[in-house]
Amino acid sequence: MKKKPDINPESHNIADLQAMVKALISEQKGWQEKEAQWQQERQSLIEQFKLALDRQFAKRSEALKPYNDAQGDLFNEAECEAAKEDEEVVTTTATTTTKKRGKRQPLPKNLPRDTLVLDLDAHDKQCPCCQHTLHQIGEDRSEKLEFTPAVLKVVEIVRPKYACRQCEHNAETSRIHQQPAPESILPKSVATESLLANIILGKYQYALPLYRQETLFTQSGIELSRTTMARWVIQVSDKFKPLYQALRAHLLEQGVVQADETSLNVLKENKQCYMWLYCSGADSPGGTLAGMKNIVLFDYQNSRARSCPVGFLGDYSGYLQSDGYRVYDGLSHVTNVGCFAHARRKFMEAKKLQGKGKTGKADVALAKIQKLYALESRLKASSATTRYEERQAHAKSMLDDLYVWLTSQKVLGSSALGKAIKYTLAQWPKLIRYVDDGHLSIDNNRAERAIKSLVIGRKNWLFANTPNGAQASALLYSIIETAKANGLILYDYMVKCMKELAKPKPDIDSLLPWNFSH
Repeated sequence: MKKKPDINPESHNIADLQAMVKALISEQKGWQEKEAQWQQERQSLIEQFKLALDRQFAKRSEALKPYNDAQGDLFNEAECEAAKEDEEVVTTTATTTTKKRGKRQPLPKNLPRDTLVLDLDAHDKQCPCCQHTLHQIGEDRSEKLEFTPAVLKVVEIVRPKYACRQCEHNAETSRIHQQPAPESILPKSVATESLLANIILGKYQYALPLYRQETLFTQSGIELSRTTMARWVIQVSDKFKPLYQALRAHLLEQGVVQADETSLNVLKENKQCYMWLYCSGADSPGGTLAGMKNIVLFDYQNSRARSCPVGFLGDYSGYLQSDGYRVYDGLSHVTNVGCFAHARRKFMEAKKLQGKGKTGKADVALAKIQKLYALESRLKASSATTRYEERQAHAKSMLDDLYVWLTSQKVLGSSALGKAIKYTLAQWPKLIRYVDDGHLSIDNNRAERAIKSLVIGRKNWLFANTPNGAQASALLYSIIETAKANGLILYDYMVKCMKELAKPKPDIDSLLPWNFSH
């Protein structure tokens, strides 16, 4: 324990006393600094705990309610609101809310139909009063949708053999005449392309693990083990590699690529593995800008190092839009673009810590960011040229206003709001780059939505057993998600692809989603 200084004035001169006072003052400052540091750490831990509770139990939504003081600043700018002459007027009151039930859509006309006629018996067609025969005055029609479980059947292939009796005694001319076996993507397997498509889509589209599919087949009287299905999946994925490489070549020709990554547990790897995602275009054909293709590709890697995007992108020289993960920075020939959704998310966390019903600085930042998103919402269906012009005219001033606000705030750096401001300012050069090209998006949400299918599936099947299985998953997820983004019927597309890839020289170009025809 530190010995207390002797402050008896009789045993010290003035100089010694002054030195002691300075030492005590210095020690006091040290304790005050430590106390402030402990307070910051305590506040940081409390904020982390509250955010953890929010992530675990609260609804996950980034929707914003207008902040009172910023509401007018958010919506009153005429240049950010398109005039709608035929806009429907909606009146709401504080006491009552009227909800209209949506009209039921008619059932598709192309579905097979069985007509069930419920007619009166012959003796019931006599009037009970006068015994005259009733005549039909009309009818009531209604439709119900009936489900028939999937039907499994065996296709038995018979190939008769023929031989010539005159030539069968001559070794040089004797031969068997027979039709060749039909082409199949797995020639030595009992699985047809339709069965394989059902298994693959069950796992990668509908997140149905193979052990659950095994149970479904058992209920139909078929013993089909998950081990067999897993082997089929890996074998089929190998056949899809030429199509994957063709899609990758087209992706690297796009002017804008978005990237993201998520963790993946692989049992036979001794470290954390990752599934990387690279995509272009939009979530659906209707949202694509002219000249851009909808492509979604997954890439399995056993690390999260810079070498992963370097290996996939190669000499790509366009825009790369991503979150703030540092490995994407400094890639050769690439122009990095930031994601405003990630910046907004950090301010949302700060807003949650303000307490329910309370407003503060986080609300101001969110309102200013929301103005940028309001402009993007109006420009969603516009051409790249129009988006560039509108952003130059309006978004740049909004960004300048936000930057001035960010740099003028005095907040605790370790607080959630301080971290949000620090992150946004650190990413600022990349965040504002989207205004320089109409093909760019304000955020990286396209990639986040594309990777969501894997995240949902991972909650069900939890892990991959081997690296080969993880690579197969990456390839098949790529094919399925790209087909979805191009509006294709997945079952038809997968069956057609497998039949074409079974050929010795498949036509890969015909299988590209934008070239695909039934």
